[in-house]
Amino acid sequence: MSTAGEQPSREKPWLKFYEPGVPKDLEPAGKTLPRYFRETLARHPEATALSFMGRKLSFRELGIQINRFSNALAGTGLPEGAKIALHLPNCPQFVIAYGGALQAGYTVVPCNPLYVERELEHQLNDSDSEAIVTLTRFYPLIKRLEKKTGLKKIIVANIKDYFPPFLRFLYTLAREKKEGDRVALAPEDISFEDFLSGRPDHFQEVETALDAPACLLYTGGTTGTSKGAVLNHRNLATNVLQTVSFLPDFKAGEEKGIAVLPFFHSYGLTTCLNMLFIKGGTLVLVPRFDLKMILKLIDREKPTLFPGVPTLYVALINYPDLNKYDMSSIRVCNSGAAPLPVEVQTRFEAVTGGRLIEGYGLTEASPVTHSNPVYGTRKAGSIGLPLPATDARVVDLDDPEREMPPGERGELVVKGPQVMAGYYNQPEETGQVLREGWLHTGDIAVMDEDGFFYIVDRLKDLVIAGGYNIVPREIEEVLFSHDKVQEAAVTGVPDPYRGETIKAFVVLREGEKMTEQELIDFCKENLAAYKVPKRVEFRSELPKSMVGKVLRRALIEEEEAHKEG
Repeated sequence: MSTAGEQPSREKPWLKFYEPGVPKDLEPAGKTLPRYFRETLARHPEATALSFMGRKLSFRELGIQINRFSNALAGTGLPEGAKIALHLPNCPQFVIAYGGALQAGYTVVPCNPLYVERELEHQLNDSDSEAIVTLTRFYPLIKRLEKKTGLKKIIVANIKDYFPPFLRFLYTLAREKKEGDRVALAPEDISFEDFLSGRPDHFQEVETALDAPACLLYTGGTTGTSKGAVLNHRNLATNVLQTVSFLPDFKAGEEKGIAVLPFFHSYGLTTCLNMLFIKGGTLVLVPRFDLKMILKLIDREKPTLFPGVPTLYVALINYPDLNKYDMSSIRVCNSGAAPLPVEVQTRFEAVTGGRLIEGYGLTEASPVTHSNPVYGTRKAGSIGLPLPATDARVVDLDDPEREMPPGERGELVVKGPQVMAGYYNQPEETGQVLREGWLHTGDIAVMDEDGFFYIVDRLKDLVIAGGYNIVPREIEEVLFSHDKVQEAAVTGVPDPYRGETIKAFVVLREGEKMTEQELIDFCKENLAAYKVPKRVEFRSELPKSMVGKVLRRALIEEEEAHKEG
């Protein structure tokens, strides 16, 4: 495959479909995320930055909290570039710790709060995390992991600390008898409040290079195993600029976004949190998925931007009392992480009057690479056009040097300033997906004559259920650990709500008996809830190739044939 330098004038048919005001190209970000935030703070000091459970924080207040966290973290003696794990939902403490860690020259490792002990242990060890910010309810789990990992500092936040006073009082009354709300910290650990207490309100800026790692974001990736994508300040900041450039009526400093997407996911991190840092506006934080709460927030807060995943929009348009809530403030919704059904798009736009636009990305690209135009030409079933400064090709599956003509299938490869530096401590895995500057996505795509791209299949075994990337092999390893299981294979099967759902095909050891619920319960003990198979089919054997490899594709085809029958 030729590099961009060898073929600078290669035709990009998608440029003709850029809306007026969308740049044909875009300079990569020239500032770090903290530098952008300081500029945003200077422009809008008294504007509301965060809204959380009715509590408002201005940019000035948020900036002070971030500075205090930076000072406190710098005082721990951890070396520059050390990994700081954030084991938190969407809450002010995440935003403060994220901004403070980056400002002090550290690398952030966002962790999914739904992870069970085994999963979190892997991520902390693989990332070399030396400090962690967690919640009181997770503190016992973190203490169990302390000796199994390289953690040197544990900071414990209480979710209620940033509630409005009356709500905090009610929360305390409701939780005072519940285990985990009040915990006694070990002498060497510290509460989030005490960590910030007494720290200076100002912080001496740390000079951080644009190519310095900002985050390690964990992903099943394109090669099937969980690993940390190294995303630097330029990657993350540029992707915000690219995404915003595709919104021609975006009003910097005036938009209000609702953050339902979790910040530990690259999609939520870029389109919600990093957007706040770079472009200002108000971010409405949603700490957990509660449909009624989300609708109430939309009705009360009047957000203009609502990034999400198809399952979220499906749930909203099917909510029985939807007509009781005013959703007319929503102007633009970006849908990603899974295919967006046309009927969902149509119904959601009818309810809100806004635009629901399908796009595409992957963690390794910060994550957004494609989007349909907001108000211009869009095509049903298409992931849209490459963003400014992004190149994309469809290449031959057997010969990646050969670019496929429009209308023919091949692997989607992308190039741009948002593409990761590589996987953390995984040079071989990095070499498999980054070749001559091109990121091999593992998705099979088609580009039409106009430059619109369509995902038609996957090379990788990754399952996308409810917007989550799920690695079948990880689930299979848990299934194989059960003493009654002889063989197991996991696939994604079509699901009208989640896009795909997890199904396990299991062969039991000779003479053993087991119920579907028994195996599901076992998985619940060893996997995050969204990874647990929803269906289990017991079989006498699994389809295999001549060399004994289980044929997942055959299982999927059997499922599809059964459904059609």
